[in-house]
Amino acid sequence: IVVVKRGDKRHIASHVKMEYTQNKPFRSSGPMVLPQGQIATSEGPIGLGKIDHGVTENPYERRFSPYDFNGGTCVAIAGKDYAVIAADTRLSSGYEILSRNMSKLHKLTDKCILGSAGCKTDVDQLRSVLDIKMKVYQHNHQKTMSTPAVAQMLSNTLYYKRFFPYYAFNVFGGIDEEGRGAIYSYDAIGSFERTSVTATGSGQAYIIPLLDNIITHRNRTDEKRDLPKEEVVEIVKDAFLSCGERDIYTGDKLEIAVITKDGIEITTFDLKAD
Repeated sequence: IVVVKRGDKRHIASHVKMEYTQNKPFRSSGPMVLPQGQIATSEGPIGLGKIDHGVTENPYERRFSPYDFNGGTCVAIAGKDYAVIAADTRLSSGYEILSRNMSKLHKLTDKCILGSAGCKTDVDQLRSVLDIKMKVYQHNHQKTMSTPAVAQMLSNTLYYKRFFPYYAFNVFGGIDEEGRGAIYSYDAIGSFERTSVTATGSGQAYIIPLLDNIITHRNRTDEKRDLPKEEVVEIVKDAFLSCGERDIYTGDKLEIAVITKDGIEITTFDLKAD
């Protein structure tokens, strides 16, 4: 503490300047004039480039992601002469439900359907690209693309975008040229395989174990039997009901497509809405 006589303005000014240059906190009854590029804080004047935001003295890092995961679950099951593809209709972002009636199924031909979960904008873009390619094939060859050919085209389309992938996780299924059910499972960059059952999306981990046990009959000693499509539809309903209890991104309504040689039949089933 420096004690000065009243009226000794020169000594007071010198004292204030000394305190200011040492960056120590001080108080003055008059307005403070700071050099350009500095601000007053409770710790004294500091430069703008030295502000500590509470985490680091480095500048804030800004991030932007072009992707958003909008949730949902898709399931596909192949039978002897049919294919069943099902998906819920909830569209979410974080803890918000954006829509309760958004279909994740997309018809490509009268014998095949694409089911997609992931980022809604990327899913819409992928569907548009596939529709264009289907129309080009139809005009060039004057016939509809077969289900295995569409499966390969989907793989190629995803692979072309491997360096900036569609954030879409797909199941694809239908009836092949021999009338058998054909189901294909994909990753984000086009690797795929034909299988008898698959699932993707936010509820995949809850549904796959159930289907492995009931549909593919893994690790069971009783005799495996061919399930009719009506029974498979009921199994799918039970699977989604169970999934909806554990996965907040799956719910509202279930859309079920049964594909046979006679065409596509789509039914709906209500799930929990909370």
